[in-house]
Amino acid sequence: MRQTFEETTDRSFGPRHVPLIRQAMAAQGLDGFLVPHEDEHQNEYLPEANDRLAWATGFTGSAGAAVILKDRAAVFVDGRYTLQVRDQVDEGTFEIRDLVEGGVPAYLETATAKGQVVGYDPRLHSPDALHHLMAAAARAGAQLKAVAANPLDQAWGAQRPAPPTALVVAHPLEHSGEESADKRARIGKTLAARGADATVLTAPSSIAWLFNVRGGDVIRSPLPLSQAILNKDGTARLFLDPAKVTADLPTWLGNQVTLEAPDDLPGALADLKGKRVLVDPALSSAWYFEALAQAGAEVVRGEDPCALPRATKNPVEIAGTTEAHARDGVALARFLHWLATEAQTSLPDEVEVVTKLESFREETGAMKDLSFDTIAGAASNGAIVHYRPTTRLNKKTVSGSLLLVDSGAQYLDGTTDVTRTVAIGDPTQEMRERFTLVLKGHLALAAIRFPAGTTGSALDILARAPLWARGLDFDHGTGHGVGSYLGVHEGPQRISKLPNFVALQPGMILSNEPGYYKEGAYGIRIENLQYVTQAAPILGGERPMLGFETLTLAPIDRRLIEVSLLTPDERDQLDAYHARVLAVVGPRVAADVRAWMEEACAPL
Repeated sequence: MRQTFEETTDRSFGPRHVPLIRQAMAAQGLDGFLVPHEDEHQNEYLPEANDRLAWATGFTGSAGAAVILKDRAAVFVDGRYTLQVRDQVDEGTFEIRDLVEGGVPAYLETATAKGQVVGYDPRLHSPDALHHLMAAAARAGAQLKAVAANPLDQAWGAQRPAPPTALVVAHPLEHSGEESADKRARIGKTLAARGADATVLTAPSSIAWLFNVRGGDVIRSPLPLSQAILNKDGTARLFLDPAKVTADLPTWLGNQVTLEAPDDLPGALADLKGKRVLVDPALSSAWYFEALAQAGAEVVRGEDPCALPRATKNPVEIAGTTEAHARDGVALARFLHWLATEAQTSLPDEVEVVTKLESFREETGAMKDLSFDTIAGAASNGAIVHYRPTTRLNKKTVSGSLLLVDSGAQYLDGTTDVTRTVAIGDPTQEMRERFTLVLKGHLALAAIRFPAGTTGSALDILARAPLWARGLDFDHGTGHGVGSYLGVHEGPQRISKLPNFVALQPGMILSNEPGYYKEGAYGIRIENLQYVTQAAPILGGERPMLGFETLTLAPIDRRLIEVSLLTPDERDQLDAYHARVLAVVGPRVAADVRAWMEEACAPL
């Protein structure tokens, strides 16, 4: 596994680096500077060269921001990172604030003063986000100003890691299921239907999908950092660092795709003068909108035209991810067997748990990377959503507690993401009851049938209803989209309380992950991946229905199930799932693991 910034930052980063940033700010006449987590490609996971927030503050979470003013500074994180940020960031340098409640706009409104100028890098902010930030600064009488040279980058200087140059490789038809030329023709027709002549693509996942390539620039996601311009006739210009281009890549891309260097991009945008150009304001930075406007192009704001086609996996991708989950199930079975046997007496710490699980996945011989940093929360740490163990926060498992493990892997044929909550020793009755409430919601969402046009928001209540009936809930989404050997978090579909207007369509992969978290005590989450499929006709029904097919294959801890709380249908559903897990994974594991699986997957 590649080392992450998580292992190299510390609390000294802020005290050492903020004065350097302030010097660079002063040289440009700035009273402050905005530091988003996002990079030029709006990535969730970043190469170290683009992890500006980590270098400035020491904080390495996947969401956050900072504002550095002349005499004060603040770092902003959401509820997932309240423990991590205090472990990593010097509170004498940065005030720690909530990213969601008020966030950066509220801080700008109260912390800046009339006449002050706060800089921002237009390559790092979407125009929609900038609109809110500018309005907040204006209310304080301050001004946001785009900078040509990022003062943080100037302060980082020669110590900044070199930009990644991982080779871009073909993602063959046996995994992609559709030729790039056919994808480009299909998206070209979409552009024409929207009245656009071309689109500018800046999301690496869309570029990887459209051109059937993968890269290694971003840890945890096989992405090539790049940009592209796709014309409505299917021709394209792809902007890649020449160091990433292999000898056979031009042939793979074909003669309708022109390979160019990133330095050629401004000129290519200027070539779009007089054309209608579709750009996604949620994914592309303000710099592109300004460059196109200056070129005399007409900007059409709209969703990335690759997003929905990428989300609806074709039969080859579904077959691939099904095999990837079966392979991953072998590693999970070995890991859960270890937790159920040796770990019950050795009581490993969280770092040992993470290392053990990663070793089982590596031993498949097929894992390319993790799909995200493994979450292992022992006892009270399990109640911290998306907690990640570090050597400083590491906690040992203890008898009579719960262990929550959320993990996943990247394989050439699919991306996995699974959470299991396991009893260490004997669980309490309360743990069993609340685990079973979470399980009931999980089963309800797995079993639902729904008509075409239904969104994930309409289904979210199914996973929460058993908890709501007891006055309980959880504060994260119930399901996120997942890519096909791409990002473990993928839109535009999701299952959440938040409104979502994207109808679920066959081929979409989503997680099913309700949870319950008792602060200071324990956390529970059960997560499988599942994909939308045409459901079998319902006897007497009048409309065709869609449903879900479960992908993840891993036993659910029967010791945590209060069987009396399950209906007969729920018991049958869980028994059928466990029978499938045993049938698919059982023949692939050693005899001792299979013997344990036969007990773990036995009918309730």
